[in-house]
Amino acid sequence: MSFPELPQPAPGEVLLLCTCYEDGRALWGGLHDEIGARREDDRLVLGGSGVRLRMVEDSGWDYLHGGNIPALVPGSSPVPPVVVLADIPVVYGGGGPLLVDLAAIPGRGVRIPSARLGEILADLLGGALAFDDLVRDMDRCGMYQGDGGRPAFPTPTSTPTPARQSFPSLPSTTTALLVRTCYDDEAGWQALLGELGGTDPDGWVGADLDPDEIDVEHYPLTALVVDNPAFEGLQPGQVPALVPPEEHTTLVALADARTFAEPGRPLTVVDLYDCPGQQAVLPCREVGSLACNLEIANMDFYEFVAEEGIKPWWEGA
Repeated sequence: MSFPELPQPAPGEVLLLCTCYEDGRALWGGLHDEIGARREDDRLVLGGSGVRLRMVEDSGWDYLHGGNIPALVPGSSPVPPVVVLADIPVVYGGGGPLLVDLAAIPGRGVRIPSARLGEILADLLGGALAFDDLVRDMDRCGMYQGDGGRPAFPTPTSTPTPARQSFPSLPSTTTALLVRTCYDDEAGWQALLGELGGTDPDGWVGADLDPDEIDVEHYPLTALVVDNPAFEGLQPGQVPALVPPEEHTTLVALADARTFAEPGRPLTVVDLYDCPGQQAVLPCREVGSLACNLEIANMDFYEFVAEEGIKPWWEGA
């Protein structure tokens, strides 16, 4: 799947990209009114902030995700610090626009209350806020300073090994990926694979399930296993930009240091869609249920993000 390149914004402009189309027509929902902007040709000027949004439309961007954005910046152009997406949650779900980081950890995202877009963009462009600040202060729904409760496991904003800034692309798949990022415990890794049912000759866990033997309370995970030291130290925010756009991967689960040190072998699962790069940490036995519910659109990713001070629902009463 090939997407058109992004246009180069003028100095002081921010691109507002539509990624939701119907019969080739761009859908913006009520975003224009919600952000409190006045229109000047194909630009929107945001209230007293003075921030100028350049509205860009191309049906080739239909269903484009935040993690795909960094690859669309023209190679000969300066990289803008941020792009704003008007995506499906904005158009149909009433969610705030998605800000996609292009500077610090390209491809990760945070949602912003529509009415505060001008204020927050002005602070980002002026240096009063960094993208890390947005990530640190988002709620479990991925909304900056939202009222959805604090996540029990906040998404990291930095990498433990700054020298590792580049990783290869992840495999393309329509299901899930299980990526090993810690190589300190080979026995623990093999035990994890065993707990997930073992791998088949093609490197999958859960590929040949017998429907009559499935425990629906702990739905098994079907995932392509990625066991490659090139991904050692990979962090959640770096994942979305590594997922190829050819297929719509359900999720990426990281087997990291926490997996081999804590009870339940918890995996760090990464959102690729609503809030790219947001993490949910949950026992490996629950990740299959998350993948299944996302695939059938029965639950949203944030419903699996544990809330600070509240016992997760999967731990029972």
